[in-house]
Amino acid sequence: MMKSEELLNLIAQALFDKKGFNILALDVRGISSMTDYLLIAEGSVDRHVKALLKTVEEATLQFGIKPLLIEGNHTGDWCVIDYGEVMVHIFQPELREHYSLEELWKMGKIVNLKLDITNSEVLHGK
Repeated sequence: MMKSEELLNLIAQALFDKKGFNILALDVRGISSMTDYLLIAEGSVDRHVKALLKTVEEATLQFGIKPLLIEGNHTGDWCVIDYGEVMVHIFQPELREHYSLEELWKMGKIVNLKLDITNSEVLHGK
C-alpha cells in the first residue's frame, strides 16, 4: 500500500509532467478531518484542466489506486479528485484566485514536493 506522502508526490509529478503549474501541497493533518494533504494546481484552460484530471487518474490507476470521488470533470474550470488522504484541486487561474484555498488553509504546512524536473521541457526551452 502506498503511503500518503508517496501518493502526494506521484500525483504532483503527474501534474508537473502534463504542464500543470503553480503546484502547491499543504499538510493539513490536525487541521482538516477530511484529508491529510491538499494538492492544488492550475491548468491554463478547460481542456488543460480536464487533461490534468485524466493524467492524475491514469497515474494512480497504474498503482491500483482509484479516487473516492471526482467532481467538476465536465466543466473543466475546477476539478476535485478525492483520494481520501490526498485531496486534489485543479483550477483555471481565475477560479483559483477567487476561491483562494491557500488562504482558507493557511494554517497548513507547505510540503516540499520531490519533483523530477530532469525531463522538463521548461529546462530545454520547449
